[in-house]
Amino acid sequence: MIIKNSNRLVLGNWKMNGSVLDNAILLSGLKNVDCSLHCDFGVLVPFPYLSQALSVLHGTKIYWGAQNLSEHNSGAYTGEVSASMLKEFGCSLVLVGHSERRILYKETNSDIARKAFAAISLGITPVVCFGETLDEYKSKKTFNVIENQVSSILKLGKEKVSRMIFSYEPVWAIGSGSAASPEYAQDIHAFIRGMLDKIGAGNIRILYGGSVKASNAASFFMMPDIDGALVGNASLIIDDFLGITKL
Repeated sequence: MIIKNSNRLVLGNWKMNGSVLDNAILLSGLKNVDCSLHCDFGVLVPFPYLSQALSVLHGTKIYWGAQNLSEHNSGAYTGEVSASMLKEFGCSLVLVGHSERRILYKETNSDIARKAFAAISLGITPVVCFGETLDEYKSKKTFNVIENQVSSILKLGKEKVSRMIFSYEPVWAIGSGSAASPEYAQDIHAFIRGMLDKIGAGNIRILYGGSVKASNAASFFMMPDIDGALVGNASLIIDDFLGITKL
């Protein structure tokens, strides 16, 4: 379980990328970083590579985790992976509700809330993602979409939400090379923070995700309600990822 503190948090989402050889380079590069930096960081790796992350990063201050989990803890759910299984591989966090899961695998707000609950129940911090599509953005539905997505998680209550990390990721910016402006992202983060404040959980970390790279991350980190970044493509190149953590 990751506890909120004053440090910035930068997480790398490898998505469905990597190989044992490539991972060894990335993970060894992370392991050799000076962890006295005022930045916490970690990686979210594909399921088959969790044992490799555990082997290399065990005993360091670097977090590692998975990109998805089942809402169920065991049973006849072929192809699924439970929170208890992730726990055995030392996962301290897990990504929940990424836009690719919402869009490609039709995960609903209710599905995502159940997955977040499953993670919390086993002491794993869910990194819960929210964001609007390009059509929703153009139709000026962003705040309505975010409100609906966040509300489904807030129903779990202050005690559980206080043990989560949120991440805002405008779907139209992910992997596109075109990030939202820092000011736009701040407006959404402030809106989410306001919703959290209403249940007494306003101090949790809210990350920004969506084409974050070393050349633009500092401008996001200057915003008062942006507590770090969920990094995609740039997390696959060690120098690029570390460039973000050192800002």
